Amino acid sequence: MLIRIGYDMVFEFSTPTPMILMLFVHPSQAQALLDNDDLHSDPPLQTDVFIDSYGNRCARLLAPPGSLRLWTEVLIRDNGQPEQVQPDAREHPVTELPVDTLPFLLGSRYCETDRLSQAAWDLFGAVAPGWVRVQAICDWVHKEVLFSYAHARSTRSALEVFEERIGVCRDIAHLAVAFCRCLNIPARYASGYLGDIGIPPEPYPMDFNAWFEAYLGGGWHTFDPRHNMRRIGRVLMARGRDASDTFLTTSFGGNCLRSFKVLSEEVS
Repeated sequence: MLIRIGYDMVFEFSTPTPMILMLFVHPSQAQALLDNDDLHSDPPLQTDVFIDSYGNRCARLLAPPGSLRLWTEVLIRDNGQPEQVQPDAREHPVTELPVDTLPFLLGSRYCETDRLSQAAWDLFGAVAPGWVRVQAICDWVHKEVLFSYAHARSTRSALEVFEERIGVCRDIAHLAVAFCRCLNIPARYASGYLGDIGIPPEPYPMDFNAWFEAYLGGGWHTFDPRHNMRRIGRVLMARGRDASDTFLTTSFGGNCLRSFKVLSEEVS
């Protein structure tokens, strides 16, 4: 299967403003691209591309005063199959975990493990460890937290999601990540493209999506408490401890987002 992905966004700046962008396909999936994953801008700008400490491909640029359009459109291969389920994937004792997974056991800006630990053990402590437990977390979060664009808030943390029971996909992912970490399961936040492939179209404008990865059975596995089903055509862009490590656009100064479009669709 081929999937066309891309974005088109327009910002307005009043003064020269530095930006960091994570708008590329993640290097782990770059071999599936059929086109160069270039960042296009109008006006044309010099960009410095680098890999951050979490392995994400990033770009740095200086936005000039006025309007700035950023866009791309590329094709990527996909096997066309739903994501695998591995119900026998086991939890690892902390003493067995690879060193590079340990940061994903700790609390972070949006995932307050210290304040959610008791709730996590009360809800999931008696569930069989491993894949079943992580799926139980996804089931609970999917059922108990209402998805609502109208209630989006950039500062909402996992604890606030737990208390308010409402949010968008990044909030839902943050709560599931925090619960996993409270139970000593490494979990990392992820974001990227997820088109309506193999499912009825959703009644929302296409957007970037957030999910998470849990370390079980010697590897990282994708879980999505927002949709809570195995999907086709997920394309990773960035991953980290939480959304603070994976903001797709970060500007060091004031700006206004004038327009925003995301594309992710199967090519017939």
